[in-house]
Parts: sequence; C-alpha cells; structure tokens
Amino acid sequence: MAHFAQKRIKGKDYLYAVKSIRLPDGRVHKIAKRVQGRTGKNNRELEDYFEQKEVEARVRFAKKHYASLKLRDLSAPEKMERMRLEYRKLMSKMTDAQKTDLFDRFTVNFTYESNAIEGNSLTLKDVAIVIHENVAIPGKNLREIYETRNSRQVIDLILRGKLKVREKDMHKMHSILVKDMGIATGYKQLPNYIHGRQVLTTPPEGVAKQMGELFVWFEENRSKKHPLQLAAEFHGRFEQIHPFEDGNGRVGRFLINAMLLQAGYPPLIIRKTQRLSYFSALEDADNGRTITLENFLYARLKETHEKFFKIYVKYLE
Repeated sequence: MAHFAQKRIKGKDYLYAVKSIRLPDGRVHKIAKRVQGRTGKNNRELEDYFEQKEVEARVRFAKKHYASLKLRDLSAPEKMERMRLEYRKLMSKMTDAQKTDLFDRFTVNFTYESNAIEGNSLTLKDVAIVIHENVAIPGKNLREIYETRNSRQVIDLILRGKLKVREKDMHKMHSILVKDMGIATGYKQLPNYIHGRQVLTTPPEGVAKQMGELFVWFEENRSKKHPLQLAAEFHGRFEQIHPFEDGNGRVGRFLINAMLLQAGYPPLIIRKTQRLSYFSALEDADNGRTITLENFLYARLKETHEKFFKIYVKYLE
C-alpha cells in the first residue's frame, strides 16, 4: 500500500506517493511518483503506475537471478509477474464467499483432471456431485469416490495456505488423499514401477534419505531458482523417486501448486487431454532435460490463468 511523503527539492516542497515491494530475496524495493493530490482519478493512475513498476522490478530481478530459466516464450518472465499481480489483486478484492465459490470451482476442475490422468472414470459432473453434495454415486467405484472426496480436502488446504512444501505436509497430503482407500500411508515398503516409462524408481530402503535430500535441495534453491523452474525440477525428481505405494502423481501435482502459491503465483491445472505431453515431459526430466517440463508447466500456468482466474478478475472490475 502506498503512502505519501514530502520532499524538498531546491527550496520547494513536492508530494510523492511511495510504495515498497519485497523482492524474492527479501530486499525491499521502493517506487516513488510525484503527485498533485491524494484523491480522485489520480488514485487509479497511481495504482496502474505502481503495478507496472512492480512488474518491471520483478522482471529485472528474474532476469538477473534466474538466468538458467530459458523458456521458449521470451516474454514469459513478464507474463508470469503479471499473472502473479492479477492473482494477488483478485484475492484481495474477493469476499470470503466469493473465494469459497472460486476455490470450489477450481477444486472440481483440478480434481477431475488430476484423477483422470491416473485413470479415474468419474465424469466432471460426477466429481462436482461428490465435492458439493458429499454423496456416493450409484454404480460408481467407491475407491474413485473416496479419491475424489479426499483430493478436494487436500487442494482446499493448499489453496488456503494450510499446507506448504514441507516433508511433514507432503505426508499429510498423502494421508488425506488415501483415506479409506486401503492404501498404506508413509513411504513405500515394496518396490513400485512407473507404467510406460523406462526409469527405475528408488528402492524402498533409499526413499527416506532421497526425499529428505530433495526437501533440503528445495530450501537451498528457493532463492536461487525461479519458482516455476524449481517446481519442474522438484516434480521430476519426486516422480522418479515415487516415494509412496500409490498416489505419487496426485501428490506430486499437489506439490507443484503448493510451490506456485507459496511464491505468490496462481495454481495450475494439467488436463487429461495433455496426459501424453505431460508424461513425455517427465521422461525428458528422467534423462536430465527438465526444460521440457518447465515449458509444459508454464503453458499450463498461462492457460489456467487465462481461462479460469482472469475471468474472475474481469468480473470483479
């Protein structure tokens, strides 16, 4: 929020609007603009000015500190910062009831698409009924219904900032996801495999060590890598480890959104129609080429923002 301050220049007093923003490395960057008054249309002009300058400052920071982020879209850093700003504005403008409605709509779509990637046969309408009415659907597999109901609880907690990118929170995500499904919680006790991918997952005896190292790596690189790049690299390594008996794909996608939200960006949805491209990107990550997954996640972030959240921004203006 901006404040006003007077500056004396060559014996004359001038009024300036000043706003401070915090950059990803914790440093405070100040933006100032000379103004004629504190009310009226000038307020909207000031808001637009500060927004533009904040985006510019964050893009400069990204280009300087995240040089290894090389997406195909050269304007991606600016576009992502605008998404971040628009998402923050949206959250600040919405009432609690509007947020609940938006989160419910996102949760239905995310849950349907994420579960469908793993073979869940419930339709989008089925998922909406399970989530909104909390009822079983005659003729449908109970495990798929539990999976849907449980996924809703996890993504709701992530959207509200109750689950972060921490090892203990990841275990909580998994425990909620597999509740009543007959799937063991905690790290896997038997080897597992990834269908359709030529990669060996981590054996059970090595999972705890590798997952601990992965979360240490995440903390060490939070200020060194762009959040999108960080999410892509983390996701690729997580899926290769495949730490749980079941639910690895869903928990991995939960964690992507937890990372994006933790950094101030909107969450994303990977659709079932993008399943082959998604798996291909993961295969490239298995072979050390995470740039494919970075570009894939960027495309999903942009698509979700434009087709989901941006609609609400326009609606509230």
